[in-house]
Amino acid sequence: MEKDNLEKLRYPIGIYKIPQSITENHLKEWIAILEHLPQRLSTMVNQLSNEQLETPYRPGGWTVRQLVHHISDSHHHSYIRFKWALTEDNPVIKPYLEKEWSKLFDAKSAPIQMSLDHLKVVHAKLVYLLKGLSAEDLKRKFTHPDGNEETTLEENIGRYAWHGSHHFAHIENLIKREGW
Repeated sequence: MEKDNLEKLRYPIGIYKIPQSITENHLKEWIAILEHLPQRLSTMVNQLSNEQLETPYRPGGWTVRQLVHHISDSHHHSYIRFKWALTEDNPVIKPYLEKEWSKLFDAKSAPIQMSLDHLKVVHAKLVYLLKGLSAEDLKRKFTHPDGNEETTLEENIGRYAWHGSHHFAHIENLIKREGW
């Protein structure tokens, strides 16, 4: 497979880029994406067979099952990061080894409905929280220890809207390629 094709499979919507200026429209759009992701994802994957759920979205990539569990795990972490940043002064967050998590028994074999239900609840809480944040709240930060990268909450809203859309596109493109 060509390197360019592999990159398109890895990043079907491109790599996340923080806008130079984050507007109220960006935030509304991103929050809407987060609000609707659980239902859109559920609608797309619930019709898949177990065999289809075990299909990697690209050569060397995670299976659809692993992607669904990953989205749930990752967005759970993001919700906690929002809470830390709102209650502590620029906390250093705890990263997690997502590739290692994807190898765990539950990520490889658990019914996807568990993570779909979890994602629905986490996003309901997250979206409720995000809709109530002030402009001052949105400027609060946390620091990721990898590279000591500071992230504002408004940037993180965009990052996770992108993240959900990124993995949604992985599955959507696989379904189209396979004609499912």
